Amino acid sequence: MQAIILAAGMGKRLGEYTRDNTKCMLPVNGRPLIDRTLDMLASLGIRRVVIVVGYQAQNLIDYIGQRYADRLDIEYVNNPIYDRTNNIYSLSLTSEQMAQDDTLLLESDLILEPSILQSLVDDPRPNLALVAKYESWMDGTMVRIDNDNNIVNFIPKADFCYDDAPRYYKTLNIYKFSRDFARNKYLPFLDAYTKAVGNNEYYENVLRIISFLNSHDLKALPVGEAKWYEIDDKQDLDIAEALFADEKDVLPKYYGRYGGFWRFPKMLDYCYLVNPYFNESRIIDELEAYFRTLIAEYPSGMKVNTLLASKCWGVKEDYIIPGNGAAELIKALMEMLPGTLGVIRPTFEEYPNRREKDNLVTFIPQNEDYRYSAADLITFFSEHRPDNIVLINPDNPSGNFIPTSDVMTLAAWCQEQNIRLVVDESFVDFSVDYENNSLLHDQILEAYPTMVVMKSISKSYGVPGIRLGILCSADTDLIARMKKKVSIWNINSFAEYFMQIFSKYEKEYHRACQRFIDERDDFERQLRQIPFFRVIPSQANYFLCEVLPPKNTAQLVVTMLKRHNILMRDCSGKVGIDSNRQYMRIAVRNHADNARLIAALKDI
Repeated sequence: MQAIILAAGMGKRLGEYTRDNTKCMLPVNGRPLIDRTLDMLASLGIRRVVIVVGYQAQNLIDYIGQRYADRLDIEYVNNPIYDRTNNIYSLSLTSEQMAQDDTLLLESDLILEPSILQSLVDDPRPNLALVAKYESWMDGTMVRIDNDNNIVNFIPKADFCYDDAPRYYKTLNIYKFSRDFARNKYLPFLDAYTKAVGNNEYYENVLRIISFLNSHDLKALPVGEAKWYEIDDKQDLDIAEALFADEKDVLPKYYGRYGGFWRFPKMLDYCYLVNPYFNESRIIDELEAYFRTLIAEYPSGMKVNTLLASKCWGVKEDYIIPGNGAAELIKALMEMLPGTLGVIRPTFEEYPNRREKDNLVTFIPQNEDYRYSAADLITFFSEHRPDNIVLINPDNPSGNFIPTSDVMTLAAWCQEQNIRLVVDESFVDFSVDYENNSLLHDQILEAYPTMVVMKSISKSYGVPGIRLGILCSADTDLIARMKKKVSIWNINSFAEYFMQIFSKYEKEYHRACQRFIDERDDFERQLRQIPFFRVIPSQANYFLCEVLPPKNTAQLVVTMLKRHNILMRDCSGKVGIDSNRQYMRIAVRNHADNARLIAALKDI
């Protein structure tokens, strides 16, 4: 068996990365793609490798040099008109070689686990296309397959139908062709097609014609959960470097993204914290139905969006401001509040990160569960008096929860002491008896006019993609100044429409919250069966778990990611965490996802 690698293209979408070199010389985590591919081919026992070159051809030839001479017989075929042709012409230049032996055909911009190529070579079927179930991040050639894994159709981009997407598979652009198939079917059709249509086409079009003939010569080989990625642009490179990072680098590459994990195939994100059930509501269907209108129109300004937020959460218009996620409001508020800031650590660092370290007054609970009460806070901050206090309730990451009556006791004390109290209740709807735990009521806000209440709609309602948060206070001067500080169109049309229609789905929201509480109770029971966890009770949508010796948290997180494609949060280095202990925060997802996590932990 031989291998043919198509490497003539210019890779324009990679910009400066391919200005002086062909795409297959692109380093991923310091190692060029071509080296990865040639090493895999050599390990499979393939001796003959034909590389079609074009753009920056001599650079590639010089780079490869004689480094593989003891393992591979490499020959080059030049495409001199690479800038005016497509891959069908590059492949046609290798017709003579294809007719001589069974062939592995690869494109040069792929990174993949070696097991993928091994499975292709080991499979006894002579003509195969590697395919993966379609995911939203994929682009390129799609196919339909039948129950016997016959490829029944190649779907060109113009015919792609999103309604049919669940039935599509993406080709990896890696094929195995027998010599007989190449000689008797593929190459004759390839020659006829290029003469009829031209050279600025794709070689998959020839396979599409063969599939139209009701031929079952070419079958699909799904890659399942094995990792691979096609690198066409800078974002692809960034994702590939995370997917194929060494253990020492993998966590920074994931944590540093701050989201966007839907681009990672079948990965479960147990770091970010959202309601797993309300986004199953019909409210999403209605948003989808109006997508084209919402994407094409400007959203309203602050006046209308304040009215909508007031309607949704039952707070006077003068008392509420909607934001582009809670993050926008946190930044604006922290920049406006004068003096020192009291914080309880470990905590959500977005608040203290917006202040100078010298202006922080930090309370750390002195117990292994990081529990504290309103009385504890009053005692500590009476002695170490700040100008402002931030209370996240339930707290992140500890899950500590202070009952509403006690929060109002703290609010009254702060009022007496002329201390601004900021209560972030982004997770309060996950608490038991949540309907009675919110501070978002005019009477409560008016009773404590210096209190500010923050709420992330992303977390509570499971819609982080629309970026929506609210801040409420009876301090109308503060609210007015906040409204002037944010941009005129700080809310997008999707967030605006969400607020417009939410009341129709409020009962569904309450059912989703109760469903979540039931799932959290079951998940906690399951987590307590893991022998290396000490699970700390929580009233939020996550659990802080102490990782017990001999397990190591950092290694556990890496193992879960590399072996099970599950991303978890290591909290051991978080400010306020006991340095002699190891902790991780585990989000609560839906039942199926939680079962997968538990199975992975038991496997470990």
